[in-house]
Amino acid sequence: MSQIQPRHEQHQQLSRQVAKTTTAVTVGGSLMVLSGLTLAATVIGLVVATPLLVIFSPVLVPATITIFMILGGLLAAGGFGATATFVFYWMYRYTIGKHPIGADKIDYARDRLAHAAHDIKEKAEQLGHQAQQQIKGT
Repeated sequence: MSQIQPRHEQHQQLSRQVAKTTTAVTVGGSLMVLSGLTLAATVIGLVVATPLLVIFSPVLVPATITIFMILGGLLAAGGFGATATFVFYWMYRYTIGKHPIGADKIDYARDRLAHAAHDIKEKAEQLGHQAQQQIKGT
């Protein structure tokens, strides 16, 4: 029985590692996609809006708006890219066992969720047994 326990713990640790890696890839990939979509939307918006602004406005107004759109799009895309990079870095440090800022809160939340899931499972089993007793009693 003593050999079963360490093997079970290794399986749990591997499951946590897989969950951490999956979360890192999902969050980081989503932020990278959001960054790319923002950049693409900025370029498409400029392609569509610039000719209309040039035709219907004086020269300085569309130039100002165009510069504002370029800077806003690039800042947003850069911000999303930097955020995605930071999230990848944080999750990498978390998965290799280092203790980045906020990791204790993540671990605490995970433990609370696991405890709540265990309580719900026990309550469901209890209610299932009660229902079976009532069916047998009738």
